[in-house]
Amino acid sequence: MEMVQAQQTRQILDKLVGFKLSPVLWKQIGNRNLSAGRVQSVALRMVCEREEEIEAFVPQEYWTIHTLMDQEGKQFEAELSKIKGKAVEKTIKTKEDADKIVEFLTNPSTSFTVEKVTKKTTKRKPTAPFITSTMQRAASTKYGFGASRTMQIAQKLYEGVEIDGAPVGLITYMRTDSVRVSDDARDMAHDFILQNYGEKYYPEKANVYVKGKQNVQDAHEAIRPSYPDKTPESIKQYLDNDQYKLYKLIWENFMSSQMAPAEVANKTIEINSGDYTLKAGTSKIMFDGFLKLYNDTEDDGNEGNNESADAKIPDLEKGDLVACQNVNPKQHFTQPPPRYNEASLIKALEDKGIGRPSTYATIITVIQTRKYVEKNQSKALYPTLLGKTVCKQLVSQFPNIMDYQFTAGMEEKLDKIAEKQAIWNVVLEDFYKPFIENVNSVMKTAQKVNIETKIKCPNCGKPMLLRTSKTGSQFLGCSGYPDCKTTMSLNVMQEMEEEQSGEVADKPKEVCEEKCEKCGSDMVFKLGPYGKYMECTNPECKHRKPYRKSTGVTCPKCGKGTIVERKSKRGTVFYGCDKYPDCDFVLWNEPTGEKCPTCGSLLVKKVLKKGDVIACSNMKCGYKKEPEQVQE
Repeated sequence: MEMVQAQQTRQILDKLVGFKLSPVLWKQIGNRNLSAGRVQSVALRMVCEREEEIEAFVPQEYWTIHTLMDQEGKQFEAELSKIKGKAVEKTIKTKEDADKIVEFLTNPSTSFTVEKVTKKTTKRKPTAPFITSTMQRAASTKYGFGASRTMQIAQKLYEGVEIDGAPVGLITYMRTDSVRVSDDARDMAHDFILQNYGEKYYPEKANVYVKGKQNVQDAHEAIRPSYPDKTPESIKQYLDNDQYKLYKLIWENFMSSQMAPAEVANKTIEINSGDYTLKAGTSKIMFDGFLKLYNDTEDDGNEGNNESADAKIPDLEKGDLVACQNVNPKQHFTQPPPRYNEASLIKALEDKGIGRPSTYATIITVIQTRKYVEKNQSKALYPTLLGKTVCKQLVSQFPNIMDYQFTAGMEEKLDKIAEKQAIWNVVLEDFYKPFIENVNSVMKTAQKVNIETKIKCPNCGKPMLLRTSKTGSQFLGCSGYPDCKTTMSLNVMQEMEEEQSGEVADKPKEVCEEKCEKCGSDMVFKLGPYGKYMECTNPECKHRKPYRKSTGVTCPKCGKGTIVERKSKRGTVFYGCDKYPDCDFVLWNEPTGEKCPTCGSLLVKKVLKKGDVIACSNMKCGYKKEPEQVQE
């Protein structure tokens, strides 16, 4: 009962925040497509604040010193690590400082003596079985899957895939934050590992994983294959490509989590020369252990490269003399923090104790659907002007709702309800009174906010404003309206901002993934008066075609094309196959990528005045549902 009360309290809070805050945004920004949420708005704040950090970042110059050392004809590389016993760590600020060090190291009278040789064997343990967030991150890193796409594929694997005429559920429940593994699953993994890899690949004591977070809900065990003996290759013929990729990832992660650790031999050499200490280090895999099946690092194959490098370093002992053959100073500049991608944003939310495994995918989808956040070509998330404005309004007017600690604290209170340590109606009452007073106070003084851009009107020179049409689409309109009625497409805003700031000349052209259909050359993105388009880089071809934003959904009619966003002559957005005119499939609403459980047609997202609805694209079917956790 307490678990049910906790879940119901969460739903009430989410709906309460969404239903009360969204009208504030409608009134101030004049766009009824906007929404706010207890968790979605905090996620938006994280993206906006990261962008502010990037914009405020000032690069700092620093230098590193690399050397090529020699000992009796055997050469190896080393790097300056200490000056007068203190770590370098970006302390060489200028070329002049670097040149002084180079001058000393290249002086014929300078000697180099091995000061210290450290050899150590370490054990690298496998990572824990997947929970929802780690599965989403791994799928994003390895295959570029978005969080929502990953969950859709996992849902199908969980519900069942037809194998030999019968549906078989291939994985356990995919919405979990527990790394617990059942005894039966551990026993099945034990038998499989012994049979296929040998006794040395199973640890002396079975691996048991414990989640460090206090607010873990342990209703479901970790994400794992339902039948560990069903290898990815053995059922590949029954899966589509995406299902196979995700199942393989889950299977390898789980099986490797039950295997013995890898053993790595590390060797570090420190070479002294006056005030300077050079360092060379290598690693060599002595026993691959779980790495035989699954390497969970982003840089796969790194250890194999280290093994070959290890052979190039001679056996040295303390007191040995070595020679310096070459010194290479390298200039660097500090880098701003990277933008979040879906995987890193999920990790950041999880680290702060915000949200739940079942909601991460929906949260990230919502902030993109609302046009608060967009992805660049590298799939990094960045806030739009609208997103920045919404975030600014919410932070200034509802500081508690937008506070990380407050949101995480509310998650803890919900967990306490489930643990019988808090009473659900008391938690709601404590939240509601100050919250509704805050909302009422803001609504009394709320005024429409003009979202001013950096773009100047080409006709009168006044700032252009971000405006919303009656149909909900956005465009730029002159702030001098009605005296000046200039409008322009939102697509040209970014390029015009760069042009006005003088940044365009040095910016490389953005290359498309697809090739020119006429000559096979690269295509680049360009922006014209009517928006974004693609142009061939071959000067003898110059083929052009309009840019179509991809939904990532395969066309159900031809099975070859991808559904893309298109516009009619009147500017109405619709969705069609990119193989047109060979395929004439069209939709008037954005496809979600899911199929209707009733008739198998594509599900689409309909934006209505009463709120978003997921419905079947087949008009004769009538299936519909509410989007999951849309208020959060």
